[in-house]
Amino acid sequence: MTTSSALNPAMSQPKKISTKLADFRQFCKRVWALSAPYFKSEDKWKARGLLLAIVLLNLAAVYMLVLINEWNRVFYDALQNKDAAVFWTQLGRFTYLAFAFIIIAVYRFYLTQLLQVRWRAWMTANYLQRWLAEHAFYTLELARFTTHTASNDKTSDKAGADNPDQRIQEDINQFTSFSISLSMGLLNAVVTLLSFVGILWSLSGAFSFTLAGSSYVIPGFMVWVAVLYCVLGSVITHYIGRPQIALNFQQQRYEADFRHHMVRVREYSESIALDKGEGVERSQLDLRFSKVLANYLRLIKKQKNLLWFTNFFGQAAVVFPFIVAAPRFFSGAIQLGQLMQIASAFGRVQDSLSWLVDNYSSLAAWRATTDRLTSFEDNIVLVAQQTREQAATNSVATENPTTAADVLSASDLNIRLPSGKVLLSSTTLQASPGDLVLLKGPSGSGKSTLFRALAGIWPFATGRIHLPQNAMFIPQRPYFPDGPLREALAYPQPASTYSDEALIQALNDALLPLLTSRLDDSDAWSQKLSGGEQQRLAIARVLLKKPQWILADEATASLDEVAEKSLYEKLQAHVQSVHGGMLSIAHRPSVAAFHNVQWDLVQQTGGAGAGGLLGSDTNFAVVRSTTPEGSANLGSDPKTPLN
Repeated sequence: MTTSSALNPAMSQPKKISTKLADFRQFCKRVWALSAPYFKSEDKWKARGLLLAIVLLNLAAVYMLVLINEWNRVFYDALQNKDAAVFWTQLGRFTYLAFAFIIIAVYRFYLTQLLQVRWRAWMTANYLQRWLAEHAFYTLELARFTTHTASNDKTSDKAGADNPDQRIQEDINQFTSFSISLSMGLLNAVVTLLSFVGILWSLSGAFSFTLAGSSYVIPGFMVWVAVLYCVLGSVITHYIGRPQIALNFQQQRYEADFRHHMVRVREYSESIALDKGEGVERSQLDLRFSKVLANYLRLIKKQKNLLWFTNFFGQAAVVFPFIVAAPRFFSGAIQLGQLMQIASAFGRVQDSLSWLVDNYSSLAAWRATTDRLTSFEDNIVLVAQQTREQAATNSVATENPTTAADVLSASDLNIRLPSGKVLLSSTTLQASPGDLVLLKGPSGSGKSTLFRALAGIWPFATGRIHLPQNAMFIPQRPYFPDGPLREALAYPQPASTYSDEALIQALNDALLPLLTSRLDDSDAWSQKLSGGEQQRLAIARVLLKKPQWILADEATASLDEVAEKSLYEKLQAHVQSVHGGMLSIAHRPSVAAFHNVQWDLVQQTGGAGAGGLLGSDTNFAVVRSTTPEGSANLGSDPKTPLN
């Protein structure tokens, strides 16, 4: 079936124009939404003062160009008339005009760069604070791999914010730089146009011609020629350069993906070397770099096409005013000085009207950067909104006044995977001081996910969770910042919080006596320490900080049984001494000896969930037992479901 717009293409043209105008308005709103917060921030007066100074310096620069344009007329008339006195006077005048212009140009550059740096610093601090707040960085990383493929739009990634490091480090820098340079360039073009169009109008004279027996006069002929010339050039430039917007967007993404994979190779260098995976990683890097090159080649081809036109457009503009004004000069109507002034004024007007032509590549890159930052902003806002909604139903402190503050509990707890599959449904859990809980279950049953939910970082969980205030988690892969060992041990608190004696004692208790003399050594500890040493260092961190509750996820999986027994005995003795508790995830049967309660994740089929990791119709229930298998404290209490 043929649509009406297909039958009448003219009817669809207004719709296209309306769509483009709506898209442009939306883009302006995005730029304003990204820009306005800084100029309304606590730094607003300095920001506005710098912006005002830059605007005034741009106006002063245009005024100097007007004076230099007038100087051209007098100087070249003196040459034509061979007037030596005027010639030397005008050379002296040019000296202070040039000196004033240089001062304005230098300070305009300096203040522009200063504003850009201050703006970038504020935006970077703002985005870092929001990215790191309420585990947004963790939630965004989860969403990146579950929803990123949902969108096929090459200039939008609403489905997920890829490479937030690149957006904060590079995109903010480009956004602030382009925003200032392009906006000030546009201001300069408008003011220059207003300043020189009157000069060109008065100098160009009228153009008379006869058509069909009637005489016509066009006043300010060269102004209209300049307008027509630049309007046509801008329209052609837009249609030639438009594909660069999407290509710039994709280029930034591919560059970030390539860089990110190289960082992963560096982080997992030992594992890759042991697996002899260099060939695979090389192929993966080659694949990512091939995307960088392929997209870049497409981009430079489009830039080449645009460059053909802009260079032709610019070179033609150099001689065009001389061609138009030459007949008046040769007829004696104007002198050489006026001819040069006309050429100069025409060049200024043409440059102003050609702002779009000259800056189209920068505008395309700015548009792509703005789109990427806007999508990042949208994702951060979405995560913050989801966090607030979850906080309305979840609680880190119990509302039941009869429950002690140092009890670990959860009620009506529902845990899903990012895909929507249900792991736990309507689950109730409680561990009291003195409980040493061992959480067991088949691989993929969601033990670590429950661990994350109890920590309050899993975004796909609902219910009420009460976590004792003085609790500490030991993840499967502990994090150690690069730098002095004392900082890695005390993380996230400053190392100065603890004495050297306390740090050394913690290392000795965690069976790391060889590290006691290296507190001030700086290194990449996540790379230099073995898996077992990293786990012992994580336990040393716990023994240093002495929490009331310890929640450990496979905290000794890389240790031998002797070291595991020694460390678990110390952890057990510690929590008992402070009247706390412990929750451990472990597969080794020997770990059960250090616990007096066992929670089993038991597979249920045909349940309410959409499925766990083990099956599409599978979810799990938690069953409590006070006689862990392998425990030295055996009893006869039956297993009872907690949900």
